[in-house]
Amino acid sequence: MEVKKVGVVGCGLMGAGIAEVCARSGYSVLVLEVNQQFLDKGMASIKSSLDRAVSKGKLSEQERDATVARLRGTLNMGDFEDRDLVIEAVIENMDEKKKVFASLDKACPAHAVLASNTSCLSILEMAMATGRPEQVIGMHFFQPVPVMRMVEIVKTIVCSDETVSTAKSFGESLGKEVIFAKDTPGFLVNRLGFPMMMNAIRILDEGWTTVEELDRAWMLGTNSPMGPFTLMDFAGLDTIYSMACAMFDEFKDRAFAPPPLLKAMVVAGRLGRKSGRGFYDYSK
Repeated sequence: MEVKKVGVVGCGLMGAGIAEVCARSGYSVLVLEVNQQFLDKGMASIKSSLDRAVSKGKLSEQERDATVARLRGTLNMGDFEDRDLVIEAVIENMDEKKKVFASLDKACPAHAVLASNTSCLSILEMAMATGRPEQVIGMHFFQPVPVMRMVEIVKTIVCSDETVSTAKSFGESLGKEVIFAKDTPGFLVNRLGFPMMMNAIRILDEGWTTVEELDRAWMLGTNSPMGPFTLMDFAGLDTIYSMACAMFDEFKDRAFAPPPLLKAMVVAGRLGRKSGRGFYDYSK
């Protein structure tokens, strides 16, 4: 199936990035939010990102303006009636995601592929909330979406080959490298990465090092652009905590168990960049 019109549910950190990349790749993009305030904030974030790309010489002013012209926001899911592919990018909560997919199933045309950007939750559970489970698939992008080159394509046991082919072609059209993963918690990247991040918190809590020193050690030792604490602050510690809980519940492996310090920071509202303080202080 050829994709021409794309929908994105959620215009937060991930949704805005996905919408931007789709629009930059020539697609007509419709972004849904729950209220006008969130929608305005998300659209402003996309435009700021495009402006930065222009200032760095990665995008011309004409390309920026054309990208903006392909973007449209809405508060009404019924407007997805003409979309070929819709990507869900809401909070990492299964109940909320199932509600979104049930609503998408009613709003979208029969041929539409429905995808989730979840980073660890079951795609099959979301699929079974619809009347078209064979057309539901995982498309896990990485933050920041305009920069990171990979997308994980997550196929369930009921997903059709046509849906997989559509998702693969679409991902590649965005300039992404496509990696296939099974529908298990954490998929590939997070199943590898979460034990490392949880262990970093344990090492810190045991007093062996500092946040700055461990981040620096990881970056220099692995040639990574950011360390585990910077990465967790960027993603949001509440998101990291819920993902760790989900993977521990599935695997019952201590490597995925969220340390008490992580839970304490979430309870205290120290969620990372978005709250102004996490492992680092961003208030200044």
